[in-house]
Amino acid sequence: MMKILLANPRGFCAGVDRAVKIVDLALEAFGAPVYVRREIVHNSHVVSTLRQRGAVFVEELDEVPVGCVAVLSAHGVAPSVFTQSKRRKLRLIDATCPLVTKVHLEVHRFVRQGYHIVLIGHEGHDEVVGTLGEAPADITLVENEEQARTVALPPGRRLVVLTQTTLGVDDTSSVVAALRERFPGLELPPTDDICYATQNRQDAVKEMSRRGMDLLLVVGSPNSSNAARLVEVGQTRGVPSRLIDSAANIEAGWLEGATSIGVTAGASTPEHVVQEVVRRLGELSPSAIELCMTAEEDTVFQIPLALKQAIVERGAAAALSVENEPER
Repeated sequence: MMKILLANPRGFCAGVDRAVKIVDLALEAFGAPVYVRREIVHNSHVVSTLRQRGAVFVEELDEVPVGCVAVLSAHGVAPSVFTQSKRRKLRLIDATCPLVTKVHLEVHRFVRQGYHIVLIGHEGHDEVVGTLGEAPADITLVENEEQARTVALPPGRRLVVLTQTTLGVDDTSSVVAALRERFPGLELPPTDDICYATQNRQDAVKEMSRRGMDLLLVVGSPNSSNAARLVEVGQTRGVPSRLIDSAANIEAGWLEGATSIGVTAGASTPEHVVQEVVRRLGELSPSAIELCMTAEEDTVFQIPLALKQAIVERGAAAALSVENEPER
């Protein structure tokens, strides 16, 4: 019988859960359509579900009609986006993950103190674009160890490194080590910018690798950075690893000769998609599930106060409408 090693924790993190709830609550408070700049999180299933409920996804706020409700994605944005919102008189709701906001605040703090920032991240990723936009003249992006060995940084400046929150811990360490070989005075931020959920999901894959896997399936969409990093963690440990968006992507041939298959999910993947993958594996081969528990997560991020107030106002308005409704 085949064993399915199911990672725990997996799937939604607190920041993703908050962002999805924000769109849901905005639709409840204001009604459809609610406009969302970029994908609220990098997962096709989440975006499809919200679109069916009345969310309209746009690339830029210039596409949103003047005065309408707009939500910013969990990845954070540059200050210019807020300027754009004011110009169009939008009712803006910020769903940026608080851990990403922390990195933005660190950018401002270090720039005020005279530092030049080395940002480790992937060029073009929404989170990196937003962070760079906070102080473009004072940040140099480094994507990998090779760039770290050749990048030119301003001479005579104090240097500090910040990171994209969804990067692999091991990859970040090697990039920092390469940078410090060339710039011994390079400082690290006082706290780790790689988010707790990214770390926990990578640790679970490492533990499953120690228990033994013939194949690792990471459930997540192709544009999910943290899901891609989970694949890399498995591959680094010699485990054949595949990124799948749903159960439909599983090929029966992958299971030939396999006695143990690991299943995990990126931080933006809904749990029902993971369960569909587990069910599909059971259909393809008799199997037993073994939970691989490596951490407990109880972090909860609050929704924005402005949205809470809008919901209260909507409830009060609805109650008043019922009270004033004429008798029939």
